[in-house]
This record gives sequence, C-alpha cells and structure tokens, in this order.
Amino acid sequence: MDKPEYHLVSLSGGKDSTAMLLRMLEEGMRIDCILFCDTGLEFPEMYMHLNQLEQDIGREITRVRSNHSFEYLMFDKPVSRKKNSSYAQKYGLIHAGYGWAGPKMRWCTTQLKDAPREAFLRSLRKEYTVIEYVGLAADEQYRLERKNNQNPNHRHPLMDWGMTEQDCLQYCYDRGYTWGGLYEHFKRVSCWCCPLQSLNELRQLHRFYPNLWQTLKEWDKRTWRKFRADYSVEELEVRFQFEEECVRVGKPIKGRAFYAELRNRLEAVTNE
Repeated sequence: MDKPEYHLVSLSGGKDSTAMLLRMLEEGMRIDCILFCDTGLEFPEMYMHLNQLEQDIGREITRVRSNHSFEYLMFDKPVSRKKNSSYAQKYGLIHAGYGWAGPKMRWCTTQLKDAPREAFLRSLRKEYTVIEYVGLAADEQYRLERKNNQNPNHRHPLMDWGMTEQDCLQYCYDRGYTWGGLYEHFKRVSCWCCPLQSLNELRQLHRFYPNLWQTLKEWDKRTWRKFRADYSVEELEVRFQFEEECVRVGKPIKGRAFYAELRNRLEAVTNE
C-alpha cells in the first residue's frame, strides 16, 4: 500500500529558499512542513529574518538542531584518527575536537545539518512519502549533478519557474525581506565562521562584524588546526588591516611590494 504524501519545504533561510517558500504560499501550493536546520552558527540577522518570516506567513518553521553544539564538536569531542594518518602521527590516535573544517573534512555540515535533518526525515518516512522542495535557482543547474540533489522525491520549483539567484533576491526585497543588509556584504549567508569562505567574504566579516570576528579569533586560538591552509585568523587580521592602511594612503593592495611587506608583517606576528 502506497504511503500518503507529505510535502516539506527545505528552508535554509537564504534568498533562494525564502523566495521559493513565499511563491509557493502565494500560489497556494501544498506545504505540510517548513524545515530549518539550525547549526547555531547563523548570523544574528538570519535568526531575525526567520522570526520575521514566521510571523508574516503565520506558519510555524520547524527548527531542528544537533544534540551537540559546534563548540563541543570542535574543541572537546574525542576523535579517533587512522593509525597511519599524518594527523595521528602529529597529534596522536585520539584527539580532542575536530578542529576547523576543511575542503575534504566538512564535519560541520555532516554533524550540524545532515544528521539532525535526516533524523527528522527518517521518522516521517516511516509513515509518509516525503516530497521535499529544495531551493535550487534556475542558474544553478550544475548542482543537479550532485548525488544528494538527484532524489526522485525532490522538487525544484525555482527551476520550473525560471527564477535565477538574482531574481530570488529581488523577489524577497520586493516583499520587505532584507536580512539586515547581509546580502550587501556576502554572496551567500551560511555559517558566519566557515573557513571555506572566500577571502573577500572574510574581509567583509572583519570589517562589518567585529564582534563575530573577535569570537573567530578566540576560537582559532583554542583549536589545533589552522583556520585556513594559508592564514590563521590572526594572520588574516594582519592582512586586512594592512590592506586598509594601504587604501587610506592610496597604495595598491596587490603586487610585489605589497606582498613583500605583508610577509614581513606576518613573520613579525609569528615570531612574537
């Protein structure tokens, strides 16, 4: 016997999924649940956006979280290493905390998003065929090639409607959703502390969100793994401050002279 359908909107809170949700509501499409996976690492403006959205649409946003906090997983969780791995040789077979995520070790996505989301969906799938609406924009066709986006029960309304990322942002702006200006500084507004952000996004974080930047510095000093392969958070701060200094006096922030002086400043920090 076929299970009844259950229609679930996967809401990240960003421009694309917000636009998808709003248009689905405007078109009277069936929605049984609006699901948001809360990492605990969203920008404060994102939580304000979600509260505003929930109030405006008069619908509850179901929020799921991991049983463990980011800080516990990063600093305290006992983590086993493969015996012959470079990490085991350097830090031992058992190490406290995952440390910063990297391109090949995105534990934060697995632990803080995927696991609680799948736990929630697993219970629903016992009773229903879950139809999940995912906010992939029309100019993100390449993402459909990823295995996790090839589920036959996934739907991609934005692609059906031909709505690009820019269309989605304007659609939300036209309806009064601004995220407190986040999209004026960032192309994507996921976890504010992500080390996989571009240098430009980290530059924006340093300039416009000093309180979050201070927390980033404190976390970086507590963990065993460097924030990025090329920079620690303290080294990024040196770079960004040097860039601001150069801009003030009309000097370029690239070229041999710039990088030579930057190396000198970074070495001075390392030797302190």
